[in-house]
Amino acid sequence: MAFPTAVNSQITDSVSQVNTKVVGDAPAIAMGNLFLATAQAMGNAAHNATAAQQQTNMTAQASTTMGVTTLYSIDTATDAVGASKIFGK
Repeated sequence: MAFPTAVNSQITDSVSQVNTKVVGDAPAIAMGNLFLATAQAMGNAAHNATAAQQQTNMTAQASTTMGVTTLYSIDTATDAVGASKIFGK
């Protein structure tokens, strides 16, 4: 106790010990909060990467489907007649 006061010395000692404990726990709590925030940020980054990859795969599949559809939609009989006229057969 720093100096005599009108408050009971046991109360002031108790308050001092609690304040010391809070100050002593602060670095550990701060590191815990940092680790939690870092883990959440990494989880969000992984989720965003997965979502972006899924969207890219969907786009690739759609473009492949459209390309195949375009190839299959060409009228081969018309092409054959045109080619035979071009080559003179």
